[in-house]
Amino acid sequence: MNYYKDKTILVTGGAGSIGSEIARKLSTLEPSVIRVFDNDETALFNITTKIDPDQKVLRPLYGDIGDKDRLEMAMENVDIVFHAAAMKHVPICEYNPFEAVKANVVGTENVIRTALDQNVDKFILISTDKAVNPLNVMGTTKQLSEKLTISSNHYRGDKKTKLSCVRFGNVMNSRGSVVPIFLEQIKKGGPVTITNPDMTRFMMTIPEAVEFILYSAEIAMGREIFIKKMKSVRICDLAEAMVEHFAPSFGYNPKDINIEVMGERDGEKMDEELFSTDEVKNTYENDDIYVVLPHFTFARNPDKTIVDVASFSKIDNRVYTSNNGSYLNKNEIIQFFTEK
Repeated sequence: MNYYKDKTILVTGGAGSIGSEIARKLSTLEPSVIRVFDNDETALFNITTKIDPDQKVLRPLYGDIGDKDRLEMAMENVDIVFHAAAMKHVPICEYNPFEAVKANVVGTENVIRTALDQNVDKFILISTDKAVNPLNVMGTTKQLSEKLTISSNHYRGDKKTKLSCVRFGNVMNSRGSVVPIFLEQIKKGGPVTITNPDMTRFMMTIPEAVEFILYSAEIAMGREIFIKKMKSVRICDLAEAMVEHFAPSFGYNPKDINIEVMGERDGEKMDEELFSTDEVKNTYENDDIYVVLPHFTFARNPDKTIVDVASFSKIDNRVYTSNNGSYLNKNEIIQFFTEK
């Protein structure tokens, strides 16, 4: 990845699970500077101490994406922006919808406008499969943040900024994900609580997500939504595999830890989708990823996309959901914790 050598990079939400791993991975690729932008002072301190205590490459920048003046200072002379800052928890967004709009929509607009003002080379939005046919506030705000990102390519005029998105499923062991919740319940001897045994999710690890993000940013030419091909997991299989694997290490017999069904939370879907039925008509694939292109033509900005210059083919016209793909079995689930 020589692409990142000597680059100046800004990561919003850079102290979160994905943002901090982006910063950690980038720190090995010889960039000039990595500006880690976050409104969590303690997390900023921790990531800097862990990754780059001498601050040879990392610059911890405290600020909020609601503050455009702060963003302008943070983004001066930046080459690449990874926009990972967001409210991401479905129940929290359901009960705080105005705040979710401010963070995920208005905040994204602020970051995009600043990137265009500063003539940044590339802007990459970190999105989620919950943006597809959203049932909840979080998914709806992320869908709109995707629309803002892609359509903002209209705004750039003669500027060089290329704006694209990456969209992926659940990230195993990220902050607030179900994995650390299950682990804490197992540590206490149970019960392990699941919402619905038939619920399915696309799943990947944090390192897999970040490798995908960095690869997508490198090849992005603007207007694309990149989606990694992922396996699915049944929530009941995940819970059972974790009980079998972790219970003995906490001194419990796996058979003594119960799994209880609590019912779906507000705004939660049974299954997730990689793209909508309308997007299928404009989606291409290679062996590893899908690329969704906008359904409209950029008449004043007819630049090529990665689909035009690389080996991608149109996908089949079918439904791509987490309940009709390839599932991780229990052994594969356990490998996530033992090998990655």
